[in-house]
Amino acid sequence: MNTTAAPSLGRPTIIAGVPQTNMTVYHRTRFLAGDPAVVITLPAGQAGGSVGGGSTLILRDIEMERARRTVKVDRVLCPKDFEPLGGGRGGLSGDRPTATAQAAAECLVRMGLREVWTDRTLPMIFAWHIRERGIELHYDPTLGVSQRRAKDEQEVAWLREAQRATEGAIEMACLLIAEAAAGKDGVLMDGATPLTSERVRSAIDVWLLERGYGDSDSIVAGGPQGGDCHERGSGPLRTEQPIIVDVFPRSKRTLYVGDCTRMVVHGAPGNIPEPVRRMHAAVKKAKAAGISATRAGTTGEAVHRAVMAVMGEHGYPMGLPGPGDPPTRTAMVHGTGHGLGLEIKEPPLLDLGGPELIAGDAVTVEPGLYCPALGGVRLEDMVIVRPGGCENLNTLHEELTWT
Repeated sequence: MNTTAAPSLGRPTIIAGVPQTNMTVYHRTRFLAGDPAVVITLPAGQAGGSVGGGSTLILRDIEMERARRTVKVDRVLCPKDFEPLGGGRGGLSGDRPTATAQAAAECLVRMGLREVWTDRTLPMIFAWHIRERGIELHYDPTLGVSQRRAKDEQEVAWLREAQRATEGAIEMACLLIAEAAAGKDGVLMDGATPLTSERVRSAIDVWLLERGYGDSDSIVAGGPQGGDCHERGSGPLRTEQPIIVDVFPRSKRTLYVGDCTRMVVHGAPGNIPEPVRRMHAAVKKAKAAGISATRAGTTGEAVHRAVMAVMGEHGYPMGLPGPGDPPTRTAMVHGTGHGLGLEIKEPPLLDLGGPELIAGDAVTVEPGLYCPALGGVRLEDMVIVRPGGCENLNTLHEELTWT
């Protein structure tokens, strides 16, 4: 495979994989299926031999009619339409992925192609069969990336829908925590049973499943556990400690994701520890600065630097702790955010070295502060990058108390 060829713009391309798991194929087709599918696209004006020009979708025969009703391609065909002819090839394999890869290679041959460009997700089985037929395969690292970044209005609607569900789950979880009774030892109680991170996470899972969402490996991390930004949380939750609730589910219908983080501290507002109040005030201001800096044409690095400036103004350093740092060190240890859409983490990054933002990017803005001895405070919104700014898909309040 040639990995140094020029980008694929104006050249024949192939993408392939199972749409339920290969998000490049799903994004191109918006067609959910559990068997392999292939999309071959020729540049305008290229004839395409006996197959024809434009775009060709190859997938399982029982899916063809459904695909013809919904997928925007010039033709929908199945592997049987491309059974290899002659050369002692012996027809298509009885293994479906192999047969689809054989058919894809045969289609390229019948199109008269000697080379084709592909993206970063092409399975090796397709690459092997394409090269076995003498076709040169080029890798374009940008193919499909900008298309997935620039969300169209249907995608934005699906993200907005997912974010509403995400916020609903977070609100339910934060109220469950805030309304719990506290025992004499400070442990929160769910009736006669301690309220644990696991119980809250299960409640989130059930709430989301009932509304058609899954795949959320949510974070419910209280007290010092929240001092590790990726700690999921375990064991009993306690009053007057910061609790991070970070939920990121996927719609079972559209496959688009939500992602939001909010904080809750159980107990009277006057009993919230002062260091937590200061952390929360800085994170709120940093999130607002990051959102204000987000627009098409700026860079992910510029957005991150806007957040860094606020943290510096409040006296908080950036970066991971060093060997000699005390457990009371409070810092922001990660970037400001990441792209998302069909997957929870996609380009671009809002961090040092982050690229130019384009209209239609969906990104999180999620500054956080972490103290190993005390816990963490993180707030996260999802925004859509627009030419003059960004559209915030969140409506949920960002305070520490919920009752």
